[in-house]
Amino acid sequence: MAQDFLAFYASHGPISQPGVYAPLLDDLPREIGALRRVVQGLVLHIFWAERYGVPKESVRGDEVQLRDVARQLERIVELDPRPLMVAREPQTRLVGNCRDFAVILTTLLRQQGVPARARCGFGRYFSPGRYEDHWVCEYWNTVEQRWVLVDAQLDDLQMSRLAIPFDPLDVPRDQFIVGGRAWQLYRNGEADPNTFGIFDMGGPWFIRGDFVRDVAALNKVELLPWDS
Repeated sequence: MAQDFLAFYASHGPISQPGVYAPLLDDLPREIGALRRVVQGLVLHIFWAERYGVPKESVRGDEVQLRDVARQLERIVELDPRPLMVAREPQTRLVGNCRDFAVILTTLLRQQGVPARARCGFGRYFSPGRYEDHWVCEYWNTVEQRWVLVDAQLDDLQMSRLAIPFDPLDVPRDQFIVGGRAWQLYRNGEADPNTFGIFDMGGPWFIRGDFVRDVAALNKVELLPWDS
């Protein structure tokens, strides 16, 4: 049963399937930190673009609507045909968000046969006193026999700007709250639901939405953050 469970997450779902672009993933490193850096060299977070020197008017916002990894890989090589190991300049990276960092890292791990899944929930490390809408990747560490959370979005610049105190390759469970746990905290009266969300959006309805998207991701259907 346990092996079947892990095997399920070691294979692609319809969204993480790289399709004809699978050969691009063949020569990538197998160490988790190195894979995280590969993703960071391919994706530019839409809300952080200006801090990487990309003017707001130059940000290709339509790219955040790309749901399937195969289509994202197609766009990545359209922008820069070099091997994926080569970090792109910020202006030629795929424009995405936290979900895309998580899903692409999940794809790279599954392509190597590593059980992995994207998780939708809330990060406590973006704004003091708030649970910010966020996605991370979770993979099975065979040495430690446990699931480990990895935030692929947090590079050196963001680590510094946000004063992150933990290792992004092993995000503490009290710093990233998966959707189901967030729902429990709210229902048990252990957290104010109005501290969960993003921008001016939040509350029980927002927690419920992330809970549903996390359940979908656990079934290998990694929805866009605004899918409902």
